[in-house]
Order: sequence, then structure tokens, then C-alpha cells
Amino acid sequence: MDIGSVRFSQLFGSFPTPIAIVTATDGNGRPFGFTSNAVCAVSAASSTLLVSVGKESRTLPAIVKSQAFAVNFLSSSGRDASQVFASKATDKFAHVEWRPSALAEGAPLLTEIALGFAECRVEKVIEVSDHRLVIGRVEGFELFAREPLLYRRGDYGVWSPLNEFSTL
Repeated sequence: MDIGSVRFSQLFGSFPTPIAIVTATDGNGRPFGFTSNAVCAVSAASSTLLVSVGKESRTLPAIVKSQAFAVNFLSSSGRDASQVFASKATDKFAHVEWRPSALAEGAPLLTEIALGFAECRVEKVIEVSDHRLVIGRVEGFELFAREPLLYRRGDYGVWSPLNEFSTL
């Protein structure tokens, strides 16, 4: 029995997820990107992750052509950019600073608003319904001392631990 897309979205929207902006460049160095909360680790042994990309995404052809992409995990200062990259705006990079990745064919790295980024090479693309699952091998990454941006039930928040971790 199919539960339907609305109920499916209600289920997964109930859990806080990190927000990322996935970026790539086309053969002419033109940047593309979209907001995603569908990024997950695949294997630490092979340093791979998975990104779900809508087959109608304008970024998908750039990922496929370049065989590379970056996942910019957003910090709390990335809320506005998250909304722009989730839109159909034509120049999503107009109000965000970025530098080209040396390891992912120039994919934009959003160092000012990211908690961290992963520079990836495409390992495999799998077609599933109206999306493509892009499996990438992480070639490099960087982390910054910032709070992560989270998304739940249509709203944004930041990580707030219940307890501070202690060493036993």
C-alpha cells in the first residue's frame, strides 16, 4: 500500500535533519546548486556518501558531466542561502561567497556559511522513481567551529544538546 507523498513527507518531516547545499559546475565553470536534506553516509570504509537529486534538478546535469560535486553542510548562518538554493532562482550564487574546489572539478565551496564541506567524485548514479541517487567518494573535506543548521516540520533550528558530554 502506497502511503502517498504528503504522508511520506509528514513522516520524514517530523525528524530534524541537517541541511546541505549540493554544488557542482558544468563544463564551462558555471556554478549550480540546490538545497538538500537527503544526504547520508554510505560507508566509512570507502569514504562514500549518498545524495538524492531530483531528476528535474538543474544541478544534476552538471554533476553528471563533471563527475564531481561538493556537499556544503550548513551552519546556522546559512538559513537565507538554504531558502535561495531551494528556489528556482536563476543566479543562486549572487549573494553567497564561494571558492572553487580543487578536488571536485571546481564545485563551489560555501566556506562562509558551512559547518563543513565534502569534496566528492561520482562513484555511481542510480535511478529511483523521480530521483537519482548519486554516490560520491569523499576526496577531501573541511570542518569549521560553527553550529549546524537543522530543519524540521518546515522550520529551521540549531543543535542544542540536552547534556554536555563528559569523559568517563
